[in-house]
Amino acid sequence: MNYIVGDLRDQLVHVGAAVVRAGLVVGSGGNLSAREPGADDIWVTGAGTWLDRLDRSDFCRVSIATGAVAGGELPPTTGGPVSAAVPAPRSVDQPAMLRPTSELALHLATYRARSDVNAIVHLHPQTAVLLDALDEPIRLVTTDHAFYLGAIKRTPFYPPGTAEVAAVAAEATRDGTNCVILAQHGCSVLGPTVELAHKRAFYLEEAAALTFRALSLGVADRLPATPIVNLA
Repeated sequence: MNYIVGDLRDQLVHVGAAVVRAGLVVGSGGNLSAREPGADDIWVTGAGTWLDRLDRSDFCRVSIATGAVAGGELPPTTGGPVSAAVPAPRSVDQPAMLRPTSELALHLATYRARSDVNAIVHLHPQTAVLLDALDEPIRLVTTDHAFYLGAIKRTPFYPPGTAEVAAVAAEATRDGTNCVILAQHGCSVLGPTVELAHKRAFYLEEAAALTFRALSLGVADRLPATPIVNLA
């Protein structure tokens, strides 16, 4: 195994740097979470954190069942967007409590729906979101796409950070789907490990990029269906 091992936060730090370096997102365009198998809580990125500048201090530990942050509780929400403002700078003299990402509800709802999921990579990848906005499905061009992605579902638009977007994202995954495109927003990619969720996020945007190229050439309708094969 050549993937990072150990603390889940270190693995998520690796994902954040990799997706920005690969051009999948810019700045803080997404959020990440993970849990130990069977655990009752998750590590999730804090509000306003830049994905390519993460370290262990940029994660909050949150209860899946209650949404309570370790050491305190989240302010009550009314179903509207949670503020994504960057927390006040932390200092030795006056440390500030890091708030979880404004998309915390999306992560929690998905973990509650899928006991087999231990990592969620939520990103705002340009090509995948553009194709969805154009009502173009992402084609599975290679056997890697078919093996790692399988079905890709698309959900209608709801404002980011709301209970509604969390509910539709979680429901879309309930049947075992691991890749969901959220209209005019981003994607939610799941896995039993951080590594597999990371791979799926990369293959999703690669499939979207190849689909876009085929559309640009006017030959998307000539792409054959890729059979799902066992690559193990």
